[in-house]
Amino acid sequence: MNIPSETTAVAELGAETERRAPIPWLERLNDVVGRIVELPAAILVVVEVVVLLAGVIWRYALHHPLIWSDELASILFVWLAMLGSVVALRRGEHMRMTALVGMMRPRARALLDLVAIAATLTFLVLIVGPAFVFAQEESWVITPALGIVNTWRAAALPVGFALMIVVGFIQLFRVGTTRDALLALGIMAALVVVFALLSPVLMPLENVNLLIFFLFGVGAMVLLGVPIAFSFALATFAYLAVTTHTPTLVVAGRMDEGMSHLILLAVPLFVLLGLLIEMTGMARAMVGFLASLLGHVRGGLSYVLIGAMYLVSGISGSKAADMAAVAPALFPEMRKRGAKPGDLVALLAATGAQTETIPPSLVLITIGSVTGVSIAALFTGGLLPAVVLGLTLAALVWWRYRHEDLSGVRRASGREIARAFLIAVPALALPFIIRAAVIEGIATATEVSTIGIAYTVVAGLLIYRQFDWKRVYPMLVDTAALSGSILLIIGAATGMAWALTQSGFSQDLANAMKAMPGGVPVFLAVSIIAFIVLGSVLEGIPAIVLFGPLLFPIAKAVGVHEVHYAMVVCLAMGLGLFAPPFGVGYYAACAISRIHPDEGMRPIVGYMIALLVGLIIVAAFPWISIGFL
Repeated sequence: MNIPSETTAVAELGAETERRAPIPWLERLNDVVGRIVELPAAILVVVEVVVLLAGVIWRYALHHPLIWSDELASILFVWLAMLGSVVALRRGEHMRMTALVGMMRPRARALLDLVAIAATLTFLVLIVGPAFVFAQEESWVITPALGIVNTWRAAALPVGFALMIVVGFIQLFRVGTTRDALLALGIMAALVVVFALLSPVLMPLENVNLLIFFLFGVGAMVLLGVPIAFSFALATFAYLAVTTHTPTLVVAGRMDEGMSHLILLAVPLFVLLGLLIEMTGMARAMVGFLASLLGHVRGGLSYVLIGAMYLVSGISGSKAADMAAVAPALFPEMRKRGAKPGDLVALLAATGAQTETIPPSLVLITIGSVTGVSIAALFTGGLLPAVVLGLTLAALVWWRYRHEDLSGVRRASGREIARAFLIAVPALALPFIIRAAVIEGIATATEVSTIGIAYTVVAGLLIYRQFDWKRVYPMLVDTAALSGSILLIIGAATGMAWALTQSGFSQDLANAMKAMPGGVPVFLAVSIIAFIVLGSVLEGIPAIVLFGPLLFPIAKAVGVHEVHYAMVVCLAMGLGLFAPPFGVGYYAACAISRIHPDEGMRPIVGYMIALLVGLIIVAAFPWISIGFL
């Protein structure tokens, strides 16, 4: 896995602009801030692993559960997410789209890069005050297990935002000249004033404002290179502040809620697990065996990626975590074999969308919980639809690699395959150990990654004897930064989802779908389109909570089996979640693979079409979903 250096990160943030000569005091301040933030972030990653693993050992081995372990892990998790976001901002690792910016002339590109930083700063300056008030109000809440005020957890938001303001100003004046930096700040200040003055005009427009802020506003910011998380967050803040009387501290509260789900703790833990798998040589052993089996086949390792995502999917409850567990193991070897970065991230995102219905999917569990559909039936019905989508992806892989030159590739002998298998057995056992731990109830979906981490460390030290202690601290910092960039996107998307809900958009959509003629085919087609769009702006679980109770009774009334409808909805949301330019899952895949979003834009089109074909097949043939019920 290629980790960008600090220099590279700054250049990336400035999109190839010419930087001024380094200012000594500014460089020293940047270094000081880095040390202040990175060490606590790395320590928090270690503490989270220790706390959750201790919870598993005490509960399962010692039969004496630690009632406070999950609560402590949740409190520390918010701090990890915010400090990780600070590290990511300092290193230029928040996901942004620069396809349009990259086509502009150097002068315009340089200015827009600074405007993107200024837009980020605008949101941070606007939110830090409400976040502080939100943390103060949480002093009325006492945590049940530890018995401490919830301010200790909520304070992570204002502290993180304040640190990001410092980092943002440092980056602004490191990347551009003082004149250009002030010009960028002036542009954003002028926009703030304009929208504030337009408030009396915009407020009576009601839901038209959804198009202004969440379609045109978010779209413009994303296309102009503003980081995805801050595009979502700034649009939500502006919508609430300008067009409603809702207190802006709600934005901080919704972001806190979005980043506080304990299941999301699987993201940094599986990111760390992926890095450890690579460092200990387990990845090399697994890839070596798989390559001996399929290395002589055109596109062989792409098939391995599709199958690997199917195998690990559902273990963590998070697609980001699933991708983080697989990508580091396969991508280095695939790069060596000539795979293009854009193809890699496109296929990774597509496989993430493919596996949305594989149990124990949290989206399926949520569907069952809010709609009353049997969770056991959903688990049974979810396996085959994922196979159908996997086959459509495999067909596209075959087509794309049908002319791949394998003249220099030698087919492995049976003895070589057997030897590679024996070497890889400890590594190949890992996903089965992880899944068994979940199925047998040894660990939760969040905790199971710590078992994988412990197993990987032991295997690296005792079996493969490859453990570079010098790489541990950089890996911990990388884990925090990557997790922070992903979690901030999820938090911002949660805030945007809440705003859409409060506007009445969800009820209006349900009523419109109910009134449409055409029966089952039209209803399914409209549902697919609606949930692809919803999936691009909402996480699967919030979308289901919002729309599931409204639409599932309508589906049943028009004659669609509830399990069949659940599969269609789940896969459609997955398609939207991983489809650029707005799908946050795509940017998570880019962050995990350390590949710029622009590189995957063209290759992913084909994969999205393949997934859409698979989705249409699943929708057209209900037996695929309900044939084994």
